[in-house]
Amino acid sequence: MKTIKKRYNKKGMGTVEIVIIIAVLVALALVFRTGLSEYGQKVMDFCFDDSKIEEAF
Repeated sequence: MKTIKKRYNKKGMGTVEIVIIIAVLVALALVFRTGLSEYGQKVMDFCFDDSKIEEAF
């Protein structure tokens, strides 16, 4: 009697893993929504501050 060996594909990540990772990232973004938006606003204000350009000239 022959034993049947199952072959599993262990290369790369599957679709289920990608979906789980995306779901976790979306959940974290929703939980920390206000903090992330405030941080993003501070970064944008710092990067696009015109007063720093005027002081250089």
